[in-house]
Amino acid sequence: MHKLLTFFSRSVGSIFILSTYHMEENTIMTALNATEDVLRLKNYSSATRKSYLNCLHTFLKECPDNSLLNEQHIKSFILQKQTEGLSSSTTNVYLQAIKFYLQRVLGSHTKLNVPIAKRQKRLPVTLTKSEILRILDVVINKKHKTMLALAYGAGLRISEVVALRVQHLDIGSKTVMIRAGKGQKDRISILPVSLSDDLHSLINGRDPNDLVFASERGGKLTTRTAQKIFQMACKKAGVVKSATFHSLRHSFATHVLENGTDVRYVQALLGHNNIRTTQIYTHVTNPALKNILSPL
Repeated sequence: MHKLLTFFSRSVGSIFILSTYHMEENTIMTALNATEDVLRLKNYSSATRKSYLNCLHTFLKECPDNSLLNEQHIKSFILQKQTEGLSSSTTNVYLQAIKFYLQRVLGSHTKLNVPIAKRQKRLPVTLTKSEILRILDVVINKKHKTMLALAYGAGLRISEVVALRVQHLDIGSKTVMIRAGKGQKDRISILPVSLSDDLHSLINGRDPNDLVFASERGGKLTTRTAQKIFQMACKKAGVVKSATFHSLRHSFATHVLENGTDVRYVQALLGHNNIRTTQIYTHVTNPALKNILSPL
């Protein structure tokens, strides 16, 4: 009969020792529950908690029986994930989740010398203004159409759109308040004047704490549903780019820069910590580059 695994960390050089008992599913769940408690206490977002716990679950399931969990084991696990075709961003989340578990949950003070993978420098997928108009034109449901239009017009993340409440909209001052966005930060963005009437009719008479884009059942609209609404609109509009809901935010940043807005203001609207994150859009919207004629 297997005893419930008691996790502990003991440093022997750079080695972490796990119990010799096989890690059964109920034991893994105990570890995951303990990790979730610490994540909640540290006020990590629900998206980060879910991501860390999924990665940690996979890692713990693949921990070998009666083995020493050391740096080489973790490196081998990360390399295996890279071999499976996972991006550097994803493998970095795996590594961050493992480090969090060992250091914050198990209380190990031994430093892991496992490097963070260099992220690929890829340009974001953006839509032209005509493509966005085509997408909005094919959406029949007025609430869904307003949701997509606001995501583009204010540069919102999909998680921010579905969490938006009536009290966050200030139609009079043409602003929208994003509460506890990425990194648990509040920020203010612009509210498109063209959406004033649609938004007013959508929230008129509703409680300030009501969700602006609630599901048909009255609860919070899931990000998966919002993504499907966007993908169906793209297909119907004949947009062939590999765009996602987040492409609306990318397009907002690109088009605002094209209008001549200073990149520092765009940084504030998007809620980026580092201006270098915002500057990626300058590569997409470089007017001098677009004016160069091909010799062909």
